Amino acid sequence: MSVADRLTNITRSPGDPKVLKAGPSALGATDNLAHKLSWFSIALGVVELVGAERIAGALGMRGKEHLIRAYGAREISSGILSLSVDKQAGLWSRVAGDGLDIATLLAAYRHDNPKRDNVGLALAMVAGISLLDVIAAKGVTARHSRGATKPRDYSDRSGFPGGLAAARSASRSGRTQEPGAA
Repeated sequence: MSVADRLTNITRSPGDPKVLKAGPSALGATDNLAHKLSWFSIALGVVELVGAERIAGALGMRGKEHLIRAYGAREISSGILSLSVDKQAGLWSRVAGDGLDIATLLAAYRHDNPKRDNVGLALAMVAGISLLDVIAAKGVTARHSRGATKPRDYSDRSGFPGGLAAARSASRSGRTQEPGAA
């Protein structure tokens, strides 16, 4: 029994079955990528909240600290949503946030900005992360969304075991119908 299997059994209640061997994960590669991107988003958001002044200085964006903090809060909320049951919405919100980040960095990528090289590097990093975000969002959406199947039609069902006609007949004759009897 591996160490991971022993650790899994620690959290079990006495009546729960023991884990003898862990099998392959039911999560796909895009699920794992989404999980990692979610934690990255939370960490980046904390850095943006705490270090907004340093980030603004490094990018030549003094006076935009409030915007960087707002983007940090957005990153944290997107990361938390991506870790929740509704991970698709969280991942697509990360993609939309990447668009905002790129637009903001493009505005700072001016010739008169002495930190233009830093902005260029930040743009390249955001573009790379954006690509990963799109891959994860598309993959998770394709894997976990319900197909475009036609909804089931229950209009022909009455809810009565023997059908509506049998229920009417039983009611007219004054007899009760046994459950499951036709």
